[in-house]
Amino acid sequence: MDAHLRELRYFVATAEESTVTAAAARLFVSQPALSKQLRALERRLGFDLFERQSRGLVLTRQGSAMLPVVRELLAAWDRGYADVRALTQPHTLVVGMQTAVGRALQGPAVARFRSRFPGWTVSLRLVGWDDPTAGLADGTSDVAFVWLPVPLDDIATRVLVREPRWAALPAEHPLAAQAEISFADLADEAFVALPVAAGPLRDFWLGVDARPTPRLIAAEATAADEVLELVSAGVGIALIAEGNARLYQRPGLTFRPVPDLEPAELAVAWRRDDSRDAIHVLVDSIDPA
Repeated sequence: MDAHLRELRYFVATAEESTVTAAAARLFVSQPALSKQLRALERRLGFDLFERQSRGLVLTRQGSAMLPVVRELLAAWDRGYADVRALTQPHTLVVGMQTAVGRALQGPAVARFRSRFPGWTVSLRLVGWDDPTAGLADGTSDVAFVWLPVPLDDIATRVLVREPRWAALPAEHPLAAQAEISFADLADEAFVALPVAAGPLRDFWLGVDARPTPRLIAAEATAADEVLELVSAGVGIALIAEGNARLYQRPGLTFRPVPDLEPAELAVAWRRDDSRDAIHVLVDSIDPA
């Protein structure tokens, strides 16, 4: 019997979270998709892994026996993949990011890193908002610039910059005439949202921490440029970090501070179990000052 690694990861996450809702948020997938994959795995195995109860999921006897086996298998695969990838690209680090970073962070950091590792290459890649870990979760990035919160416990972070949240508005929007905007003034506005897969990061950029009632979602976007194109077209408004308001200036857009919101936090992130010296030298090379 063959099982897909993705299904096994879904099984472990669901076993650890005990509910499909929590596991789906952790995995950045929808609840129906996760439930479908779990049932497919159970059919393939020929036995149930979970007993479904009103308060959540409980492992069956077979599921309890399977869990340590699957954990060991996945750990071995992850170690092996990392080792082979290092052979393929032995002197390259991939830095993921969700938006333009700017803030004089990247250039000096790469220069400092290369002074310590002169034969290494630092590659930058843009990752969609549907992966709030910017490639760390699936191993396609080694280090990442991310906006907090990051929903996985096995990712370490260090905050680099704290910035006020601003509102991005169409230039002709009535609120654009104000020097600053209260979040209460945005209560009836339609928002351009990050995808559901962004999890708690989507909620943060919708201001759910300040007003947990549901917001009207006009559209979803997986990249900063998509967000701002939708805003300039008048589809909706969006929240954005102050530094990004400067980086993404363009015709048709106005940015105004929303001072009653908690600031956004830009962080450098890496996998806790990645002990390579190059990773920690690169992280330490990023100086927020």
